[in-house]
Amino acid sequence: MQSNVLITSAGRRGVLVGLFQKAISMLSPGGCVYAGDLHPKLSSACQLADGAVATPPILDPGYIDFLLEFCEDRSINVVVPTIDTDLRLLAENRQRFLSAGTNVVISDVELVAQCRDKRLTPALFSQYGISSPTPVDPLNEPMFPLIAKPIDGSSSNNLHIIAERNELRPEIITDPSLLFFKYLTPDEHDEYTVDMYFDRGGVLKCLIPRLRIATRAGEVSKSKTVRIASIDFLREKFRYVKGARGCLTGQFFERHHDGKLFGIEVNARFGGGYPLSCESGANFPEWIVREYCLEEQVDYFDEWEDQLTMLRYDEHVLVRGPSAA
Repeated sequence: MQSNVLITSAGRRGVLVGLFQKAISMLSPGGCVYAGDLHPKLSSACQLADGAVATPPILDPGYIDFLLEFCEDRSINVVVPTIDTDLRLLAENRQRFLSAGTNVVISDVELVAQCRDKRLTPALFSQYGISSPTPVDPLNEPMFPLIAKPIDGSSSNNLHIIAERNELRPEIITDPSLLFFKYLTPDEHDEYTVDMYFDRGGVLKCLIPRLRIATRAGEVSKSKTVRIASIDFLREKFRYVKGARGCLTGQFFERHHDGKLFGIEVNARFGGGYPLSCESGANFPEWIVREYCLEEQVDYFDEWEDQLTMLRYDEHVLVRGPSAA
């Protein structure tokens, strides 16, 4: 059976495109990986894909109908979203795609909403027995250091770390888009990204913590896989997550002196640093192809390589001719 995958809002996700190409080449020769983007001629991922399509803006009323038509035209088996703004819309329309023969690898709307809206995320962690940073009232009971972050932000946009009262400017306090929490300092905590794969029934099939050594523009640039002491705790807590599908990427802080974990956020999509988990042995794209294209079961996987470090660097794609821009 030929398998075709569409990666939406592909942008710079060239490595992810390559991982799906490799999986399809091995499991379903003749299949293709397509990439969609608002400006595919200026997208490195689109240039590396087997085919590319210029999509309408996500907020365009015709966006979903356009994707449905493209999926039907190219016999797309699986759609993989990559950015936060895509998630809820695709989750809301997942059944429409399924009725047309295309699987969107996305969690249920309710779970996507809890992940996307940072006001709801602490309750999500609490549901699974995991603590979150203490909320702070910046006006009446400020607690320093504190962190202010957007309700639905990503990539560290509009993020403020405030060490002292004189840094708490009025425009930050009165910004209705910001939430305030106690800041968990790096001298007392290690920060981990945890890549988790859930099968279509919400059962956890893999969990890999990655130590965040350095970031750039909100995305990890240096990272290392670590079998942290609390990994069994995390596996137990997330052994089943109602409505979860595919890749969920969690952010956690582990306190040095007692190993206590604090859940910061969850993204219902691939994280930018996922390629490290894949290189360590956890091949989520292969599992997606097996599960959603070939109707195979995915077994639990825990044989990933510990202490594998990834040092990311910039690469380029060259496009010759006047049509690129």
